[in-house]
Amino acid sequence: MEHKYKAERKEVARFMRRLYRQGLTTTSGGNISIRVSDDNIVITPSATDKGNMKWKEVGVMSLPGENLTPDLKPSIEYALHINIYKKNKDINAIVHAHPVFASSFTAMKLTINTSLTAEARAICGEPRFVPYAIMGSAELADIAAQNATDADILLLENHGILTTGTSVLSAFDKLEVLENAARMTLITEITGKKKILSPSRLREIDRLFR
Repeated sequence: MEHKYKAERKEVARFMRRLYRQGLTTTSGGNISIRVSDDNIVITPSATDKGNMKWKEVGVMSLPGENLTPDLKPSIEYALHINIYKKNKDINAIVHAHPVFASSFTAMKLTINTSLTAEARAICGEPRFVPYAIMGSAELADIAAQNATDADILLLENHGILTTGTSVLSAFDKLEVLENAARMTLITEITGKKKILSPSRLREIDRLFR
């Protein structure tokens, strides 16, 4: 299993380093996975430096939950990833992290306004708020999998953000754009100068891009 799925493991490591460089996660925080077959995923492990991750540090797990790289400690959130893949056959990648602005909204139970720019609406749509469950728990894995069926961005209460996509690039893009939308929401609320896209413009974006 040492060199199995090397390309996908390189991709996961590269995007985790990118996540860290962009300030979207911490040294120990966040996790990324890719579905590599009907039976297996590759996923970032626990106890590794996320800002300097190498491909050999990315683990391989089966959907039944077997660690196929026993020299690596599985992420505490591996069940979260596995449950989402099991329940949603069209999802091929998951990014979970704790970007400061977007995560702050999960702690305030406030809405991130994705109707301020066309980009945010096209890429993020309307994120789904998910009630609190402790990280690494079966409860969180179950509730996230249920909500990921019809929402590709989950705001995990007092926790962080989870995005899904057909590729790790698309999932990463959603998280990055959401963090920008959270910043813009804060700025426009502070200044009181908010002007959102009109309903007709939102419908047009949804029709063309979502």
